[in-house]
Order: sequence, then structure tokens, then C-alpha cells
Amino acid sequence: MSISTAGPQPTGVPGPLTTVPEAPAASGGGRRRSKRRAPLPAGGPAGQRLSQKLTPYLFIVVAVALLLLLTYLPAANMLWYSVTDWDGLDKDKNFIGLGNYIEVFTNPRIFSVFGVSLYYFAASFMQMAIALYFAALLSFSTRFSNLFRGILFFPYLINGVAIGFVFLYLFQPGGTLDSLLSFFGLEALQRQWLGDPTVANFSLAGTSVWRYTGLNFVLFLGAIQSIPKELYEAADIDGANRWQQFWSIIFPGIRRIIGLSFILAIAGSLSVFEIPFIMTGGANGTSTFVIQTLQTAFNFRQVGLASAMAVVLLAIVLIVTWVQRKVFPDEKVDLT
Repeated sequence: MSISTAGPQPTGVPGPLTTVPEAPAASGGGRRRSKRRAPLPAGGPAGQRLSQKLTPYLFIVVAVALLLLLTYLPAANMLWYSVTDWDGLDKDKNFIGLGNYIEVFTNPRIFSVFGVSLYYFAASFMQMAIALYFAALLSFSTRFSNLFRGILFFPYLINGVAIGFVFLYLFQPGGTLDSLLSFFGLEALQRQWLGDPTVANFSLAGTSVWRYTGLNFVLFLGAIQSIPKELYEAADIDGANRWQQFWSIIFPGIRRIIGLSFILAIAGSLSVFEIPFIMTGGANGTSTFVIQTLQTAFNFRQVGLASAMAVVLLAIVLIVTWVQRKVFPDEKVDLT
């Protein structure tokens, strides 16, 4: 039993004493009462494991849904349209089997435009050579290297439509190029750069080189900078010059990236669209397979035939890529 005072009392004056009963002791001696545990989440450990497994898929479900909706579903529809005679407007689509594919391979007007792709295919090798040269040069200690890197990569950042209009003014009669030739007294070299079928494709291919060199340059430069610097130091000790370092260290080290650029060059040369469509509209012998596919679908209302052309183009790109991978396999390079 404890003793306490009842009520406040003045200091120094004792008040009446009262007794306060103590709480009864807990059973089992002087042990404290154990705290209550927090309730476990619903499902317990099994529910937590399931939630952890599902979390990564929840992050990608939206991206996968958009990919299926905007890429694979239209591709499936294209395959269906390619075996019909649909004109893009009627509700009825008549199944005609492989008739559109036979038309693609037997009509010389359709398949002959692949010859135009050869101009861009040759131009892609030129842009790869230019990009590789500058990437190897700027990978070493060079003054204003960052400035030159930005200048080389900048054209790739410009919209393709803007580039088409810029070079349209460059190549037009009496335009920038003709003015420069006149300034240096070279009027004899002036041409209808976009109107003459013999030079129009060269002009368009040159425009493509100017635009896409920056992409290859960045790919090559990144691959070169990933090569260990110890190899260059060892080559310097052995007395190797820059040319020997290029063929013995740089070129083998970026062989995979060169193979990737080759695949991109093939696919790009077969599917050129922006620059010739904006600058010439496919006139004067500059029509590419993609431009002709677009005209077949929307100008001539032959969506079924245009779909078959698109499927053929996709098959050609896949076959060429497969052959390239077989002829030049992707082997791991050991520079050590």
C-alpha cells in the first residue's frame, strides 16, 4: 500500500494522509505483459513473394500493350490486306490469294524501282567511310575535338523535312550551288540537279550522305572510345604509328559496330522515303520502292497491292540481314 497526499496543500503544511490501493500484480510474478504484434499483411509471406514477382511486369505492361496495338496489330492487318483486293474505302475485302504478290514480282514497273536504291546503297558506304575517318581522327588528342564532333553530329538532329527544303533551294536552278559555280567561273558544270534524270539521284544520295554521316560517326566514336587505352600505350611503346594502330587495334575492336552499320545501310537504302519524296516527289526517275508503295495505296487506291509490296520489302530486308550475318558472323574480338 502506498501513501499520497489528497489535494494541493500550501508549502510546508502537511495535509491529511490517504491510502491508494496498488494495482494487483500480474500473474506469474513480476513479468511484464508482452506487447501485441502488428498484424501480418494479407496473404502473408506468400502474398509478398507474389507481389515482388509481379511488380516488374506491371512496369512493362503499358509499353507492351502499346507495342502490340501500334506495331504488331497493324502488321497483322497488313498481311491480311495483302491477300485481298481492298481499295481502302469499301467495307468488303475480297480474298484473292497470292494475286498481289504475283503482280509485284511480274510487273516491271514495280520491281524496277529497286535500281534507285543502288544509289543510296553506294552513298551509305561513302558516309560510313567518312564517319569512320573522322571518328578515328577525333578519338585521339585533337584541338577543338568537341567542336568538330558537334558539327558532324548536328545534321542528324535536324528534321528530315527541313533538310529536304534546305537542299531543294541548294539544287534549284539559279540556286546556291549554281551561284557558287558561277562565282568560281564553272558555269559549264551547272546542271538541272533535280530535273535531269542522269544526275537527280546523285544529288539526292549526296543529301542523304550529309544527313546520316553523323549517326555512323557517333556509333564509331563510341566504339573506339570503349577500347582500353592500355592497348594504345603498348602500341606506342612498340613504335606503332597511327595507321598501324588503326588496322591492328581500332578496326578489329569496332568490327561489330561496322557490321551493324552495314545492316542499317542495307535497310536504309531499300526504304528511302523522306528526302526524295520532299525534294522531287519521285519524279524524274527518283521514285523509290516506298514512294511507289505509298502512291499505289493512296493515289491508285490499291491498298491490297501496296500491302503486298510492303510485305515483300520486309522480307527482302530480313533475308539480306540473315545472309549478312551468315557471311560475316558476329564473333567476339579479343584484342589482348
